[in-house]
Amino acid sequence: MKKFLVIGNPIEHSLSPKLHNFWMKKNNINAFYEKKKILDGDLKDLIKKVQMGEISGINVTVPFKKKVIDYLDKLSPGSEVTQSVNTICLNGKNLVGYNTDIDGFELAIKDVNYDVSNKKILILGAGGVVPSIIFALNKLKSRQIIVSNRTKEKAENLKNLFKDIEITNWGDVPEFDMIINATSVGLKNNDKIDLDLSKINKGKFFYDVIYNPKETNYLKEAKKLGNEIENGRKMFIYQAAAAFELWHKIRPEIDENVNALLDD
Repeated sequence: MKKFLVIGNPIEHSLSPKLHNFWMKKNNINAFYEKKKILDGDLKDLIKKVQMGEISGINVTVPFKKKVIDYLDKLSPGSEVTQSVNTICLNGKNLVGYNTDIDGFELAIKDVNYDVSNKKILILGAGGVVPSIIFALNKLKSRQIIVSNRTKEKAENLKNLFKDIEITNWGDVPEFDMIINATSVGLKNNDKIDLDLSKINKGKFFYDVIYNPKETNYLKEAKKLGNEIENGRKMFIYQAAAAFELWHKIRPEIDENVNALLDD
């Protein structure tokens, strides 16, 4: 029986096993999928197990999306540009890193019929999935991308990958059409982002990459202030479907059963 993993720290909130195991059962694939909390020192041996065939594939989440690159033989074009990997496969003798977060975000935004072209986007956070979001926003022809991160230097480092983005100080809230929470603030029920969003005009689009819980305090406040909101569930589902297809050569069906599964 094949074994698949999602690795990260924290990892408790991940619903990836629920989703992948559902799709594998539905498609009669003899495999199972687990989540594993790891430390930096565990990476090398874990990825070697993919090379040896003990593990058939790995999904990667925070804070390892960049760190795993050192242990891989090849990167997909999207992973190369973003320097971010969320899916690892063994192709022949090569360990290959892919970035399905790009497709995940792009398809999620299209799914809610939000047109980002010519829009001004503010991103909160500079790690994990942010390079993938910037890549997708550029592809979708957004007008301007502004990044704000508590550690400004980390945000500035993104300019090595994407020259045209702008950086603003944490706490400053420039005018925007869409704002994306790409931090981990919100995973805990009492988490609150320390930004004053009350002065923003109504009718903006607030997006949160967090999908569990379904409505973070950031989204609750945004809705209260009269804005459109969306959590990261669709992005999560679409990136998972792309990873599933890479591993099993089957595009899984995304239907109401998948949404019901994640509601349980």
